[in-house]
Amino acid sequence: MIEKIKTDIGHSPDVIIRELKIGSKRVFDAAAVFIDGLANKEVIQKVLQNLLVDIRETELFEQAEITDLIKNFSLATGELQVLSDTPIDFNQLYDAVMSGDTILLFDGSPVAFKIGSKGWESRGIEEPSSEQNVRGPKDGFTENIRTNTALIRRRIIDKNLVFEPIKIGKRSKTEMTITYIKDLANEKIVNEVRERLSKIEIDAILESGYVESMIQDETYSPFPTVYNTERPDAVVGGLYEGRIAILVDGTPFVLVVPALFIHFMQSSEDYYQRADISTLIRLLRVGTFLLSLLTPAAYIAVTTFHQEMLPTTLLISLTAQREGVPFPAFIEALFMEVTFEILREAGIRMPRAVGAAISIVGALVLGQAAVEAGLVSATMVIVVSLTAISSFVTPKFNLAISVRMVRFIFMGLAASFGLFGIIIGLLVLIAHLCSLRSFGVPYLLPFAPFVLKDQKDGIIRLSLWSMTTRPKLIGGQDNVREKTAKPSP
Repeated sequence: MIEKIKTDIGHSPDVIIRELKIGSKRVFDAAAVFIDGLANKEVIQKVLQNLLVDIRETELFEQAEITDLIKNFSLATGELQVLSDTPIDFNQLYDAVMSGDTILLFDGSPVAFKIGSKGWESRGIEEPSSEQNVRGPKDGFTENIRTNTALIRRRIIDKNLVFEPIKIGKRSKTEMTITYIKDLANEKIVNEVRERLSKIEIDAILESGYVESMIQDETYSPFPTVYNTERPDAVVGGLYEGRIAILVDGTPFVLVVPALFIHFMQSSEDYYQRADISTLIRLLRVGTFLLSLLTPAAYIAVTTFHQEMLPTTLLISLTAQREGVPFPAFIEALFMEVTFEILREAGIRMPRAVGAAISIVGALVLGQAAVEAGLVSATMVIVVSLTAISSFVTPKFNLAISVRMVRFIFMGLAASFGLFGIIIGLLVLIAHLCSLRSFGVPYLLPFAPFVLKDQKDGIIRLSLWSMTTRPKLIGGQDNVREKTAKPSP
């Protein structure tokens, strides 16, 4: 049996097979199999001490069966599972060993023990780098799924909190967990999540993005229909609303469904500030969203087709700036937008030490040199800068990327048809958003369809004491969130 294990695993140096003999008068041959780097050596050391030293002192050793003795009187470990089959399922053993557990085998026995000994090195809990808040918790998810489930349980002390384990990946066998609150989540949506995950057939899942691309409702839409976050408080907030979270081992990004368009415009910090401040910030986000989407297109349309809409003084100033520019407004804007996208991507991929240098070179050297060379006008630099800054206001990176893609389409429509092209593009965009679903829930909820009760947590956020119900079409049976009375002096 030991030789078969060595042969199947390929004599890997990190696979440790510790052969030992148990007993004094009655001697049994046994072996402990684990992987160095995945298993906790302190747990293994304790197991070996139980087998080689402590077990000899019991009087039952001469009478009891070895497997019963090991199970009931020897191993002082919290997680112990008996694997018994005839013959032994070696694939099951290998999966356990590759997951960080320790397998204990006995010569001539069809019974094996799986000892929970997962203990690989992992990154500590830190503040999420992609979602930083001024006020709120500073802890974030890590690549260890057990740590992530603990961060959620710490915030939800409720027996109805459910963790459903599932493994996906023919070769990676990546551990995943479906998380929801049983009496708050919609059972139809939970079943839909289970069904979509069960249909995934792939060799390996390396990141939650693999899962996201395979369970989203619309593949060819630039807008995300699955929410991802590194913040435990954002996930817990979604669970309390009746949403379902999907945790994937090996990544700090947790998926939350169903995800609505307005969900990507909100931040967990909105609920830690006063209602008026949060409402102002949300209105600012919506405004900057429109700016990042339409500013270059509006500039192209007005300067190319609708000069009469500008005041005479402003029109003369723009004409004077563009006097030496050899390109039409569309080519000028396209050149600047593509240049900025290159600089933004370079700033992300470059080492942190030289990332600031890229920004300085792009903003100062290239921008001013392009204006002085007469390739672009100074107004176009302002327009592109305003568009870029506005795109950074959007809380979620994947929605900001969607706007960056759609922006070029609007620029083309503006160069072809002017403001009429922009209006046509907006109508098509709204129709497309209305057609989207996230696990059966309309993407533009609560605006289309219009739900009056849910407007209290849309673009405008009311005080927490007035948010008495959960979102319609998302929650399950318990729709009442709170019954706190309005505070009074």
